[in-house]
Formats: sequence, structure tokens, C-alpha cells
Amino acid sequence: MNFLDSLLAALKKLFFMLLGLLSRPPQPPPTDDPAPLQPLAPRVLLIVYDPLVDPTTGEKLSARMKWKNVADLVAGYIADIDECSGGLIKYRVVERIDRDEFPLKADGFRYAAATYLDVMAKRSPAHDPDLADYPRILSDFNILARVMNDEIDEVWLFAFPFGGFYESHMAGRQAFRCNSPPLANTAQCPRRFVLMGFSYERGVGEMLESFGHRAEFTLKKVYERTNGNANLIARFLRYDQTTPGQAEVGTIHFAPNSDRDYDWGNRRLVASHCDDWLNYPNFNNAVRQVNCEEWGNGDTRGHHTWWLAHLPKVAGRTEGILNNWWTYIADPNTVLV
Repeated sequence: MNFLDSLLAALKKLFFMLLGLLSRPPQPPPTDDPAPLQPLAPRVLLIVYDPLVDPTTGEKLSARMKWKNVADLVAGYIADIDECSGGLIKYRVVERIDRDEFPLKADGFRYAAATYLDVMAKRSPAHDPDLADYPRILSDFNILARVMNDEIDEVWLFAFPFGGFYESHMAGRQAFRCNSPPLANTAQCPRRFVLMGFSYERGVGEMLESFGHRAEFTLKKVYERTNGNANLIARFLRYDQTTPGQAEVGTIHFAPNSDRDYDWGNRRLVASHCDDWLNYPNFNNAVRQVNCEEWGNGDTRGHHTWWLAHLPKVAGRTEGILNNWWTYIADPNTVLV
């Protein structure tokens, strides 16, 4: 590259940085409401489906397929949420239940070990529809009563590919969409709660992705009555492809510089206001060029912890909404519906 090309490239980079500064809308003023930080320790009921595939030896599906250890996945996930939230969300598993069976499907189908292994070997197609029988799960484990009795705050379901679980599924009175439709016929439970669906065939990064989608949907609900500059989650989710020169933190699928879904390893530099979210609510128009070196060079877990760590987690309120967004994500009962 000759001197003229280098100069033009530098001027182009400066132009987009200035464009980001000039085009960013005015910042909402912080308020005097103290709204102190309230650390939460949600209580989790952990349910693990790991069916027997060989009754003579006691071998389970996870061992046959050499998939991951659930305890390790849970420990890593809890630690990442704790760190990304600044210690404000400390999940606690209060009970673990292991079931050596395949979850029942909503249409009454249940895999047998042989038929499921045929699916995984691509010798036969997966059952369709895939959705698990959530009402049966609620009944089998007395979940609504346990939530109503203030014994648990959410449920983590572990299974495997084609287990039939949503990534996140909200139940309870006035439950709202949380990356899936609200779970019907649960309004008798006065508290909202989320059932997370995880797979021990995947890793902690994919668990954080499910949590990230839960965060996106919850915060969109929080801000649904706001418009324009007051809709801060809409601003947080900006990325360069949709708002050139005005990228912020992006979505759980799109980093600030992503060209396509899951493009977390893109080395293209773009101007981003991501650092300014660490100053929230006192934005100072911080902007700089960023690429995948910021979020793990394409590593799923690396990007998702980077993204989650930028969610606001400070005291006070702005325009009546808590500056600690983690409260809403971890406890959907705090969301105004």
C-alpha cells in the first residue's frame, strides 16, 4: 500500500468515527432515584434427562455419545453469569433430579434408545414435531406448586439434540414472550418464572447464548413503551451492518462488525460505542474501532461473555427504568407488563 492509499484509509476511518459521534442521538439524563443495587440469588431446580441406552451395563446416553458433564456445564455457566453481572446474579441449584428416560413429546411420542441412536447416526429422521410436553414436565415435578410456595425461582432442563426444549420458556401469570411463546395454562401461578432448555451435547457458550436471547426479549419488553432515544435496548443492539458508523454492542448473534449470523470472528474494523455502555448512564460518546479481537476471535463463549458484561449494572433509574438491567433478566416479575 503506497502513501496515498494509507492516507485515504486513515481519512476514511476518521470519517466514520466522526459520523458515529455526530449521528448518535442525545443522551437521556440520569435521574436522582437511588434505586440501590440488589444482588439476586435465584434458586434453580435442575432436571437432567439422561436415558439408559444399555440396561445390562447401565450405560447412559451421555456416556455412549461422549457428551459433556452436566455438573461442569452448570458450574461454568453460573460462574460466567456471576462474573458478567458483576456479582449481582448468583444462581444456586437447590435440587438436581436425574431421569433415565427420554422426554415425552407434546404429541405423545417418546424415543426409545434404539430409535434415537438411529436418528443420531442419520439412519432415520428425527421425530416431527419436536416440542416436548411442557405441561407434563410441570406436572411430573410439581413445578407450579414449588414456584408458588417460593421454593424455586426457575428451572433448568438438560437434554440432548432433539430433546424438544425451547432455549427459554416463560410461565406464570402474565408471562410474556421470551424467545418462545408464553407457556399456556399457567396463570394460576402468580409468579413468573423461566424454564431454560440446555443440551449437554453443547458447551457453556451455547448456554450463554440461550441466556442472551432471554436477555434480549426481556429487555425489549422492559422498553416496549418507550420510543426513539429513550429505547435504550434498541440502541444497545445496534451493529454496523444495520446502522453504518453507529454500531454499539450488537446482538447475541451479531457482533458490532458481523456481516452475517454467528459471525463472531470477523476481523473488519468498525467504529463502535461499545465502551460507552461501561459508563452507563453517564454516556460520554466514547467511540473507537473494534473487531473480533475484543470478543475472543470467534469463540462463542468469548463473544457471549463480552456481550453480557456490557449490560448495564449500576444503581439508580433512567426514565423510570432500572440502570441495573440484570434485575429484569433474572427476575421477570420485576418487568412491568
